[in-house]
Amino acid sequence: MQSWHATPLPLFDVPSWTRVMGVFDLETTGIEVESDRIVTAHVGLLDAAGNVIRARDWLVDPGTEIPEGATAVHGITTEHAREHGSPARGAIGEIVDELRALLDAGIPVVAYNAPFDFSLLKHEANRHGVDPIHAPSPVIDPLVVDKALDRYRRGKRTLEVVAAHYAIRLDGAHEASADAVAAGRVAQAIAERYSTQLPSDLSVLHTQQISWARAQAVSLTEYFIKIGRIEPDDQVDGSWPIR
Repeated sequence: MQSWHATPLPLFDVPSWTRVMGVFDLETTGIEVESDRIVTAHVGLLDAAGNVIRARDWLVDPGTEIPEGATAVHGITTEHAREHGSPARGAIGEIVDELRALLDAGIPVVAYNAPFDFSLLKHEANRHGVDPIHAPSPVIDPLVVDKALDRYRRGKRTLEVVAAHYAIRLDGAHEASADAVAAGRVAQAIAERYSTQLPSDLSVLHTQQISWARAQAVSLTEYFIKIGRIEPDDQVDGSWPIR
């Protein structure tokens, strides 16, 4: 397990937590957090200017077939993962260790749509006998923060769209390292644009995101019921940053 530390760079007018930020992303066999598996992962570290100063990537043999639809998204086939990927148990243990080291050091981990990545990782850890991260903190989720601070902006909120909105370059979308780094830079861009509206205290920001995510889920539930996508008794899960 690596030790994650970096010397903060001086910044003005933006929250101090932008000075050094962890980034995390998974590419998987699907979108079901309880049953789908990790195919690739990235954990890295950005400095105040968004430069990558630490990075680690994994290609994992998930132990199951990778559906064609998932391959179409991230480009990894079952055959490639079996031939070149690391055994799942060891890789997942390493991913958990890297993230735990960041969080224990008080470094925020940026994950776009954090409940997906952290929840799927938790279930993978349980599946393979690895001690999971039950309550990751501090976490920064640019999807939640962007929705809270620019609530009425029209259009999709995918990472590609939001990165373009904040003029962040994203090459190789749906590749774990590219997505992770772009998400971190989006978080820094949001912090710069809304510096007067964001707390300097990471614990306060983390708690705010819990409330924002819950409110956003309520709003989305109402919309889905209105358009007939879900039944009136159903609810969108607003748990954050892990389900």
